Amino acid sequence: VRDVATGRSRGSRGDGPSHRRWKEKILEILAEIQAPLSLLMLRLCNWALLKLLNRLFLGVQLHRGQLEMVLRAARTSNVPLVFLSTHKSQLDGLLLSFLLFSQGLGAPRVTVGSQACSPRLRALLTRLGAIFLPSRMEQAPSDQEEGLLGAVLATYVEEVLRSRQPLLIFLEEPPIALRLSAPAQQWLAMVYRAVRDGAVPDVLLVPVGIAYDVIP
Repeated sequence: VRDVATGRSRGSRGDGPSHRRWKEKILEILAEIQAPLSLLMLRLCNWALLKLLNRLFLGVQLHRGQLEMVLRAARTSNVPLVFLSTHKSQLDGLLLSFLLFSQGLGAPRVTVGSQACSPRLRALLTRLGAIFLPSRMEQAPSDQEEGLLGAVLATYVEEVLRSRQPLLIFLEEPPIALRLSAPAQQWLAMVYRAVRDGAVPDVLLVPVGIAYDVIP
């Protein structure tokens, strides 16, 4: 990130006002991507989600075989988990986060696609673990490797993987199924880049998913 910032400053070493200006821009980009997790809000939302599930669905079934596979993968030492999932409903992120959190795997960082969110909803979701592409990057996905946006995003993904926070990537966006979405391509490219550049030695890709009798 520093290399990109100083390069744009035309050889400046990043001292004084230039350093402060770039630091402010970097923090703005980081705030667009994520926010610190709130354990209190996670617990409150888990409680509320249980109430919602009881009203919305007749039953929720957990696939024991898949759960055992996920728990076995989580026991692999020093290797970060990247969960890959199809996307059937806007509830998928909350449901999968709830299930993983309730099984003691921690709150995953969940990628959110390009669907529009109000500022308040976005702020709430980031406190629950959602991560977003910077808005300007969503408009120009081909430039993901260039500039400060790409550098901050790549470094953030490296730090998530290095700290072994689970990462959940949705491969498609409803209602368009069976097609890799543009945001998913960008998140996967960041994971690949982290392994390629040696930020982490390896990652475990774990398929997870939700099926509905009737999609809400």
